[in-house]
Amino acid sequence: MKQETTETKAWWQYGHVWLIIAGPAAVIVAGFITLAIAIRVPDPVVADDYYRRGLEINKTLAAEKDMQLAPAMQTRNHVVTPKFDTAKPNTPAKTP
Repeated sequence: MKQETTETKAWWQYGHVWLIIAGPAAVIVAGFITLAIAIRVPDPVVADDYYRRGLEINKTLAAEKDMQLAPAMQTRNHVVTPKFDTAKPNTPAKTP
């Protein structure tokens, strides 16, 4: 009987091994690139009066919202307000 010999290669000669290693290696390289960018280009400083500016923006937005709702509020108030008879003051008019 003859014994069959199979040719074995070293691990680095198989392509799928490099495919498996490439994913984590790419993540490590991307991490270092991100670190270099973060060190080289720091974030801008927030304005010293950021809280006051935020409050002013909120007031402006609230005022704009009130202006948009003004016609609806006027109509609602007009509908709710009872109509008074002009002939007899302080008496609600009868609606037909």
